[in-house]
Amino acid sequence: MNERMFKLMLVVVLLFCFQISNIMTVSANEPAQGDTWQQFWWKKDKSDKPKEDFPDLRGGPENPERVRQQPVDMTILQQRYPDTFILQGPTDQNRIALTFDDGPDPRFTEDVLNILNQYNVPGTFFLMGSRAIAYPEIVERMNNEGHVIGNHTYFHPNLVKEADIPTLEREVTRTEDVLNDIIGYRTSLFRPPYGFLYNELVEKLAEMQYLVIGWSVDSLDWEEDPPEVIASTVLENTHPGAIILMHDGADWDGDRTNTVESLHQIIPTLQQQGYEFVTVPELLNVPFTK
Repeated sequence: MNERMFKLMLVVVLLFCFQISNIMTVSANEPAQGDTWQQFWWKKDKSDKPKEDFPDLRGGPENPERVRQQPVDMTILQQRYPDTFILQGPTDQNRIALTFDDGPDPRFTEDVLNILNQYNVPGTFFLMGSRAIAYPEIVERMNNEGHVIGNHTYFHPNLVKEADIPTLEREVTRTEDVLNDIIGYRTSLFRPPYGFLYNELVEKLAEMQYLVIGWSVDSLDWEEDPPEVIASTVLENTHPGAIILMHDGADWDGDRTNTVESLHQIIPTLQQQGYEFVTVPELLNVPFTK
């Protein structure tokens, strides 16, 4: 009897050890939580830049900032400052402008540039100074390929929330200096983060010899909908003289892959409809330098 009990206990112990061994093997083969995050970041960041080295949007990502805040409407600012605040070009010609914000972003900007080159389309890029100084080679490529570059502040703050003219001056001037060092000219085009401004800020920008460029078509690509949805939003709202807002940059955990893919639908469709893509200065017949 004792011998039978001994054998039974031995079998139980062996089975228990086998189960423990399997669990340890599975755990060893699965990535740790940190490893999963690193793989996610590597997938999104083609330049192998760690998160802490990638300049964030100081005011926060477009979503939910654009939804939460209610500043002065851009249409009202355009009516108050028609010589400074621009939302669209002339409507008597089938000319439109594609614009991109928040770059340069090594994960997505060069893909956008490749597509624009494929379709022979110029773009207007509103760049963050902190990202331009981090990725000057992308800025140089934009300039060399005939795209126009505008000022989008240094750290992308919510200027209405900051409510401080010295902050505006510092953000804009610092970016202007960075861009001038890279491309050799001082841009006359400015776009506020989120499109948020109020009267005194527009007046200060006019003193600084800037045109404030808004938009008349919002792709809403910052919501990260599928490419077909982004394309449909643009195609259904484009009109002669349209300035189309898109984003080649995102916060460190944002994704503009769908924006990139949507361009393959947006550009050829609008070209087939007889639209000509031009830069913002060409659309408005204004200089792009001070």
